[in-house]
Amino acid sequence: MALLLVLWACTLLAILLGGYAVLARTEALQTRYQFAQTRAHYAAEAGVMRAVYAVQDPVVTRRWAGDGRVYPFRFDDAAVTVTVTDEGGKVDLNAATPEVLKGLFHAAGLDEAAAGKLVVNVVAWRSFPGIGTDAAHDSAVYAVAGRDYGPRHGPFASLQELQLVLGMTPALYQRIEPDITLWSGLAIPDPNTAPPLVLAAIPGLDLQQLQALKAARERNSREAAPAIGGGITHSIRAEAVLADGTRAVIHATIRFQVGGMGTQPYKVLRWQEGDGE
Repeated sequence: MALLLVLWACTLLAILLGGYAVLARTEALQTRYQFAQTRAHYAAEAGVMRAVYAVQDPVVTRRWAGDGRVYPFRFDDAAVTVTVTDEGGKVDLNAATPEVLKGLFHAAGLDEAAAGKLVVNVVAWRSFPGIGTDAAHDSAVYAVAGRDYGPRHGPFASLQELQLVLGMTPALYQRIEPDITLWSGLAIPDPNTAPPLVLAAIPGLDLQQLQALKAARERNSREAAPAIGGGITHSIRAEAVLADGTRAVIHATIRFQVGGMGTQPYKVLRWQEGDGE
């Protein structure tokens, strides 16, 4: 009996020690993962801060262009890639003309009829009641579609709000999300910094002009020359990858502010960590 008790006690102790060892190993792995994520996160933040400075570099020839080209550099042992996009080259949901909106939706894959209907819904959403829209009729249309809400009848407050508009699908939103903004205030995007999808949406640009713009972009990219156009609001995407594959991504929309002593040099309009919405 004594021998059996000793054997059972040893077995129990072995199980407890094994469980403790597994728990300690799991906690060590979690700590290493969190440490690596923190390092990757701060490397991505360094990418954002470097872009903030580089866009306004006092030496014009060293300035980073806001046309979406990629700027790679090393930060400690992390490989960081940064892209800067001038918001003036995007489609402003609150300011773009119906023609620009229709061109964007059509370039993103909708046919003419579907793009036209979506434009009507977007304009109704952002327009105040009584200004070219019937609030009661618009709410009834959403109710018939099974929605328990109607149009805001006011400016879009976020990019994600576009997903609530009748006719907008998740796939279409994912397609156009990098090319829309709330912060340019322009009825027509600046073609000098517009992404390819937006270029196709700008009315009045013929094929020859589009080809000339794209050729100029490619030439400037090869020569590392600054792009034409220097707005005050830019979207920055910084991605950092460590040697072990740990990855962090930060999206930031920055508005530079001109002022005297004591004025903040820039304002953060949007900050998103990760690629998800």
